[in-house]
Amino acid sequence: MLNNLIDPAKVKIFSRWLQKYNKFVIIGHVSPDGDAVGSTLALCHYLRSKGKNAMVVMPNAFPDFLKWLPGSEEVVLYRRVSYDHSGQYRVRRIIEKAEVICCLDFNALYRINEVGELVKASKAKKLLLDHHLDPENFADVIISHPDQSSTCELLFRFLCDLGHFDEMTVDEASCIYTGMMTDTGGFTYNSCRSDIFYIISLLLTKGVNKDVIYRKVFNNYTAARFVLQGVVLSSMIYLPEYHTAILTMTREQQKQYHYIRGDSEGFANIPLAIKDVVFACFLREDTERDEIKLSFRSVGNFSCEEVARHFGGGGHKNASGAEQAGKSLEEVKQAFISLLDEFKEQLEDGYQAEMESSFAVDKS
Repeated sequence: MLNNLIDPAKVKIFSRWLQKYNKFVIIGHVSPDGDAVGSTLALCHYLRSKGKNAMVVMPNAFPDFLKWLPGSEEVVLYRRVSYDHSGQYRVRRIIEKAEVICCLDFNALYRINEVGELVKASKAKKLLLDHHLDPENFADVIISHPDQSSTCELLFRFLCDLGHFDEMTVDEASCIYTGMMTDTGGFTYNSCRSDIFYIISLLLTKGVNKDVIYRKVFNNYTAARFVLQGVVLSSMIYLPEYHTAILTMTREQQKQYHYIRGDSEGFANIPLAIKDVVFACFLREDTERDEIKLSFRSVGNFSCEEVARHFGGGGHKNASGAEQAGKSLEEVKQAFISLLDEFKEQLEDGYQAEMESSFAVDKS
């Protein structure tokens, strides 16, 4: 049995919206990942099963390895790339006509770029369902639980509270499982609660093939991506005194090795395989905007989210990100290295905690 997590009063309000309104728009964050795409599509399937006019809108494109997800071909993009304006008018019209807007897997309107202004101006009822810290107060109903592994896990609970589990389809369940899997790195971090695996067991009863989903997401890259991975690994800076490693990727490298959206998925996690590393940073020059993307990953007690805040970003304890505009890759890299002194004690504590944890496992 799952414990009661979501306030029943909030579930009741959404149930009333289901009775009263027909036009629903579901929105995920910029640079959508598996959790954003999985949760929005799953909710869209649910709403359509209730006879609602439901559409998914994303600020920009999502990775190719998520395009197998049921319904992904119908996602409306505000922009495919920075210079493409073809979707803007359509998205504007969709949001203007919306009666209910469901915001999933982001906690603030800036996380959906220009689409945020459209949502802010809309008179529609708004639902925020998310698992990031410090949600903005822009929605009529806010369901925020940072303790959840993913928005998809939270959405599963929400759909169950709405009485939908018995009617849940394999398409919905597969979308939810994908979000849970990707937001935990294949259940390798932020996934030690028994509830997570109980939910997985319930999803399996709906016909989810977790092995096939794993292959479609994690074993679905081009050969060029693996050559690029080798080039990126050759850039690694290992800082043993901080138990930290840094990877970088330039625009030139992306062009040379035919980079497509999603090719760098997982790169930030690679240095964590080094036995003394508890913190990893991956810096990538964006090909569409004059900015540097920072991806942070950590293990155990060290919170990379605190580091992300120094760069205007955020996220989760063990997985966070940020962007830096108008600066070179080298400038951002040096700023990151300079910041490590401030976290040296925490990094050492995190490393010692990992060693003690490993020792305890070995003894058992």
